[in-house]
Amino acid sequence: MTPLVQARRPGPRSLVTLIRCEAKMVVRDTAGLVVPLCLPLLIMLTSASGASRTVVANGRTALDLYVLPLVFTMVVAIIGIINMPSFLAYYRRSGILRRLGVTPAAPAMVLAAQAVVSVLQALVGIAVALVVAFLAFGANPPADLGRAVAVVALTMTAMYSAGMIVAAVAPTPNSAVAIGLVAFFVLGALGGMFGGRDSLPEPLAEVGGWLPFGAAVEALSSAWAGIAVSTANLVGLGATVVGGAVVAGVLFRWE
Repeated sequence: MTPLVQARRPGPRSLVTLIRCEAKMVVRDTAGLVVPLCLPLLIMLTSASGASRTVVANGRTALDLYVLPLVFTMVVAIIGIINMPSFLAYYRRSGILRRLGVTPAAPAMVLAAQAVVSVLQALVGIAVALVVAFLAFGANPPADLGRAVAVVALTMTAMYSAGMIVAAVAPTPNSAVAIGLVAFFVLGALGGMFGGRDSLPEPLAEVGGWLPFGAAVEALSSAWAGIAVSTANLVGLGATVVGGAVVAGVLFRWE
């Protein structure tokens, strides 16, 4: 009689291996690695010189309250809305997620590994921007560090939730990039990426403040200035997290 062999669920070591593999994939994707780190940094360099000399509130300059929040949000949004969905769409298109579904290593482990790598990449981008801003332009630290960290974490969660919607509806990696780019530029335009929401018509500016990009920029600016974050910003980010999870849960397919 052939003895039964029970499948063993992968442990933490398997997840670490997956994270390492995902990191190698990200590093090999030159555009996906360089653009989220360099494009926001380039935008900061073009505007930091004048912004660093303009004091706005609580001893914080326009660089602290406007430029840095915009740069941080751009880094997270590019990775969460464009890069991550393209990887997931590739895995689904190539059948990797389907094959993992019949093994002890569930497809959700790939999602977790990709999320971890995306967070690490975003943190690297934010750290690079901070170092350059501090050393080259004399930027000031946030007046409320804990609140700023919490807002960054909420922003990451919101952008990755939005990215999961893109991954759920995009049938191919190329379509994921295309949909992600459109979503990124629409959210960015309404959120003040091209000159601030004040330059938009009032209805569009109001909508942009509730969407994740504009809400993240404004919430980070408030945290940097040491003032209370607007409830509307928190609701906008929180609604994106919940809505993204629900929509992705309904539409996402492993194959």
